Amino acid sequence: MDAVFSFDIAHWRAWAPGLSSAEDWLRWSADRQAPADEGAAPDVSFLPAMQRRRLSRLARMVFHVGWPLAEGYDRLPFIFVSRHGETPRTFEMLADLARNEPLSPTQFSLSVHNAVIGLWSILRGETSEMTALAAQGDGLEHGMLEAAALLAEGAPAVLLVLAEEQPPAPYEPWVDDVPFAYAIGLLVTPGNGWCLNQAPAGQATATSGLPHGLSLLSALAAGHTTLHHRWKHRAWTWQSNQ
Repeated sequence: MDAVFSFDIAHWRAWAPGLSSAEDWLRWSADRQAPADEGAAPDVSFLPAMQRRRLSRLARMVFHVGWPLAEGYDRLPFIFVSRHGETPRTFEMLADLARNEPLSPTQFSLSVHNAVIGLWSILRGETSEMTALAAQGDGLEHGMLEAAALLAEGAPAVLLVLAEEQPPAPYEPWVDDVPFAYAIGLLVTPGNGWCLNQAPAGQATATSGLPHGLSLLSALAAGHTTLHHRWKHRAWTWQSNQ
């Protein structure tokens, strides 16, 4: 049975190395060339220096795109989506174990999948519902379903951030769905501007071939109104009514 969810994307922000403005992402959507990554990190100067030091680049990406979207809201549910999470931190800890070195408790506490939402809660003083998801290739859609459920329960808005970090080189044979580090922030509100339809995979049409988050970002930047995603036995259709 098909399931349809309606909502508005009131605002969006995104970051990747060399890509931050809507104009940058519009140019990227035209050629889809992976940007050069020389370790650049997004600006989080709105945080005190001591707090910034604890943030990995993945966390900085999340805060960079999410913080401005959350301004003006006293309480804002937050959904963090990442398939791979803090892979670089985890790899560093595995390397320490291989060298018989002791593990850093701080590194471990910041490597778990819900560390980002914990830091967000602390630094913003936010006590609303927060969820961290790792849902394989269609994590974006599962995050949006979570957002739709929160809106149905009366939330005036939900912040959804999807972020992926470039994995360490040894992971490259197994991680082929992160063409570059990126983060996408969506401020989701009640409405009918967008519809998300989930149907059996056999009903899907051709997909873009991009990770789902980047495919949606390309559509938002270029003003496309329809896109199709497929993951295993699930098919998703996004339709803009605006």
